[in-house]
Amino acid sequence: MSFADKLTFGGADGVPNRRRRLFGVSIGLVYVLFPISSLLSGQVTGVKAVWGALSIVAFLVSYIATTLSPRTFYERGRWTYQLLGVTTAIAVVSALVFGDTWLTLPVFTVVLYSFTLQPRGALVGMVGMLAAVIAAGLLSASEPGEIVIFGVQVVTLGLLFIGVRNTRVLAQQLRDAQGEVARLAAADERLRIARDLHDLLGHSLSLIVLKSELAGRLAEDSPTVLREVRDIESVARQALVEVREAVTGYRQRSLPEELDNARAVLRAAGVEPHVKVSGTPLPDLLDGLLGWAVREGVTNVVRHAGAKRCEIEVTYDGKAATLEIMDDGRGAEPRQPGSGLSGLSERVLGAGGSVTAGRAPKGGFALKVRVPACVEAPA
Repeated sequence: MSFADKLTFGGADGVPNRRRRLFGVSIGLVYVLFPISSLLSGQVTGVKAVWGALSIVAFLVSYIATTLSPRTFYERGRWTYQLLGVTTAIAVVSALVFGDTWLTLPVFTVVLYSFTLQPRGALVGMVGMLAAVIAAGLLSASEPGEIVIFGVQVVTLGLLFIGVRNTRVLAQQLRDAQGEVARLAAADERLRIARDLHDLLGHSLSLIVLKSELAGRLAEDSPTVLREVRDIESVARQALVEVREAVTGYRQRSLPEELDNARAVLRAAGVEPHVKVSGTPLPDLLDGLLGWAVREGVTNVVRHAGAKRCEIEVTYDGKAATLEIMDDGRGAEPRQPGSGLSGLSERVLGAGGSVTAGRAPKGGFALKVRVPACVEAPA
């Protein structure tokens, strides 16, 4: 789901703060004073007044329940839309039955639309409430000027609060993007350190091992020297193993973590992610290799595809693991040599697997990685 689905007043970790949300939408509460005043002034009396009071109470309860319904930035609550429908029905019926100052209830409802629905849905709701105000005003023989005033309020408040909500959404999107940039920068720095560590220490220690072997052959006539040289060789070999283990720890990519990161990155880029995983957990080496593949594949989707939707599917049948990443973008292969696909192909081929990449049958770009379960650690 895109960032346009985010709620306006949010808290930490994507969970909206209910009190802030209620404060935002309670701005429209001023409009309920008009129908209340008609009851207190005696303009509506008898049984009709009783039904009017009950409708106001029901409207307020439904309105507040809709506002406070549990939800996150990416999902509406279970009853959000049902409660919104009830609120709308009460507002429209009350306006049609009572007319006059009760035309403010549809205006009231437009504020709720602006904070609950996507911009397109909020605009549709605004038009619907405008039609309800005009119809109710005509049926109740309200003054034309009064109908026009309420109609203008429906439009202006609707557009105003849609704009406010969109501003909040864009601000949240910017914060999420900045956080993702920082996370990616930290990950890239870790990989740079790992590469440098491997290149510098790995090369030096390998050279020490080779020189120790040569010195050992030259010192075969001296047991003491030979023993010392063998100790140097043993220590160098152990250090080389430890360096490689440390580098592997830095560079390891857990598949579940990378799938979570992929969802966040795709959403931040405006791409709808669809992830399907079956047959996991994978063996450690397979897990790390496919985690690397997910990262590289999703990076290419974000940078080069111009896609709106991306499907990621991971399957494991005990004999081999398969990763497929498909998007609905332009279908062109990335031209930059640093895209990472070439490095990924080398790692997968070195593990006895295969990589296929190219235009998908239905358009877009497709990356498929298949690795046997007996994968060995890359050198």
